[in-house]
Amino acid sequence: MIPTSSIPRARRRLAVIAALALVPLTAALSPAAAATTITNGGFESGNLSGWTASGPATGVTTSGPHSGTYAALLGSSSPTNGSSSIAQSFTAPSGGGTLSFWYDVFCPDTVTYDWATATLADTTAGTTSTVLGKTCVSNSGWKQVSKTVTAGHNYTLTLVNRDDDYPGDATYTKYDDVVLTPASSTNDFSISASPAAASVSPGGSATSTISTAVTSGSAQTVALSAAGLPSGASASFNPASVTAGSSSTLTVATSSTTPSGTSVITITGTGTSATHTTTFTLTVGSSGGITLTKVSSDPYTDTDAQHATQVEPDTYAYGSTIVSAFQVGRVYGGGSSDLGWATSTDGGSTWQHGYLPGLTVNQGGSYAQVSDAAVAYDVKHGEWMVVGLPIDSSGNAAGITVNRSTDGVNWQNAIQAVGFDGQGYDKQWVVCDDSAGSPYYGNCYIEVDVTSSGNAESMSVSSDGGQTWSALRQPADGPSGLGGQPLVQPNGTVVVPYSANGSAIRAFTSGNGGASWNSSVQVATVNAHAVAGNLRDGEGLPSAEIDSSGKVYVAWQDCRFRSGCPANDIVYSTSTNGSTWSSVTRVPIDATTSGVDHFIPGLGVDHATSGTTAKLGLYYYFYPNAGCSSSTCQLEVGYISSANGGSTWSAPQTLAGPFGLSLIASTSQGSMVGDYISCSVLNGNAYAVFAVGKSPTNGQAFDEAMYTAGGLTVTGGALRAATGPIFGAPGILTSPAQQLRTLH
Repeated sequence: MIPTSSIPRARRRLAVIAALALVPLTAALSPAAAATTITNGGFESGNLSGWTASGPATGVTTSGPHSGTYAALLGSSSPTNGSSSIAQSFTAPSGGGTLSFWYDVFCPDTVTYDWATATLADTTAGTTSTVLGKTCVSNSGWKQVSKTVTAGHNYTLTLVNRDDDYPGDATYTKYDDVVLTPASSTNDFSISASPAAASVSPGGSATSTISTAVTSGSAQTVALSAAGLPSGASASFNPASVTAGSSSTLTVATSSTTPSGTSVITITGTGTSATHTTTFTLTVGSSGGITLTKVSSDPYTDTDAQHATQVEPDTYAYGSTIVSAFQVGRVYGGGSSDLGWATSTDGGSTWQHGYLPGLTVNQGGSYAQVSDAAVAYDVKHGEWMVVGLPIDSSGNAAGITVNRSTDGVNWQNAIQAVGFDGQGYDKQWVVCDDSAGSPYYGNCYIEVDVTSSGNAESMSVSSDGGQTWSALRQPADGPSGLGGQPLVQPNGTVVVPYSANGSAIRAFTSGNGGASWNSSVQVATVNAHAVAGNLRDGEGLPSAEIDSSGKVYVAWQDCRFRSGCPANDIVYSTSTNGSTWSSVTRVPIDATTSGVDHFIPGLGVDHATSGTTAKLGLYYYFYPNAGCSSSTCQLEVGYISSANGGSTWSAPQTLAGPFGLSLIASTSQGSMVGDYISCSVLNGNAYAVFAVGKSPTNGQAFDEAMYTAGGLTVTGGALRAATGPIFGAPGILTSPAQQLRTLH
């Protein structure tokens, strides 16, 4: 035998291997006596009872079954040597019938070395047929195989996974829903919609995955149509017809004149021998709890900026007060005319707004522009804070300022907090230690990257309500990155997730009130689809939050769950100590085959909840069509929630849009709604402020302003989050020049 190490071959390296939970077998397994049904074909017994198992790795898994809770898992996410198989014997029913099963193979190698296959031995006739030829693809997704069987004949079905034990490209296959169906006079299929409901504002759109499956006979062509649409709405399917066993993406687009209300849309699948229907419930407008309120707009007329535009909001909530801050009057080359604020002191019922003093020449300050607003509240000292990044007339980001307020409405002039020393700065953030039991209660922390030192991740501390700030300190390993979002655990430990210049999400910590900072650790690599239309998307900046127990959640956009990286999902990882992090988890906004691109996440966690009852709200932007162009891309704002710490999620809601890229500010790095947004969850309601572009009617070039959908209830739902399967894909940032890019 030739050792595998001597065989030359090109192999793909996986960025991440799916973590599949292999359920151990607790009893010896033996084949069932031949019967006219398949025993345990859905593996819902939680083991392989009824099957004969052979080879190095056989069991069941709860990760991504075709249906139910379990699927058979042959092979492993670690290399195994040889063929793993399960087999079962049965007798075809009188009159014959059809044997069918579903498989999902993960094979990063070539079919020369690794594969999935299945055989069906007719022991009555003494023949064996290969019902699934050797198959090796990076991920097949669930596929169905069907085979006609002869009445009264005895058969043995064998399902196989082959792995050659080569390091770095483990192959495994999931099998599920093995069914023996008696012969039918007609072919038949089923049809379903997921999600089965959505809410939108007038002018918005919603998507659902329409799935079909063969229930008897052979697969047939199914044409899809929709009826019962509200006035002014249209429905499209991509593709318009499918072969039973495949799926299509339904897009329902409403117009600005579509009336508020709930419509039950009937989705009809018309096949060559059968017709079936399912329903999709669409709620439009205020009856779905979605009413947008404009909370601020651009009042400036200076010629340096584009008017009227507002971009890049952050939001923070404490008690009944919600404070948001954002850029007002976006400048093409970087920064804005000033930072604006919008505040509610009654839990989001009403809003006040204004513009921060002492920053730019437009509001009594000395700087040309300002960028990158972030908000925090210091409970001990009773101070709201907004940090900003002032930019001088030469375009240099000089340092970090702080505006303070005791009520979130009346703001003091900006003070210089960090920098102003000739170096360059970018993407600051701020947080305060608000846990009375912490030894560092009342400390506030600013994170910033020093662009003139290769984006050096740096931290400063204040212990007097933001009046004075310490010299910058760096983590022990001197990491480079941007967009860090510090969070403070109840014991005073500070955890700072940040972007490693787009290639990964990393984090560092301090357990001594910021006197020193530990070396950074990797949370996960970033595999991201390049967002279409030359839209600024923050290049994967994280959105981080914390629950009452100190569990940290960090979310970003990523394509690892989509074969070929055609679009991004919103994903997240969690940690209880900032040093060890969970597997990357996908938020199930829609199917991985949907063609919808999701980006710029704003994640919020209710600080009064934790663990399995933690309430999460997630706002995000998305394109219904990831493959659009700058002239055809349509931006929308979405929302989804979880009431159990991210295990399951609600159906998504569309809050705003669609609007074209020509309706939002243009910058040297692309069209802009913001490099980031955020979400704050207060008393079980998720609040966010976000930029929406509309057709200008005020004689100015733009009408891009700040809106809120109010407090959206964190309802949670039945859409289950997933940690696999995962595909390898390159990160969006590749060149050193890109890796040190600034995002003013």
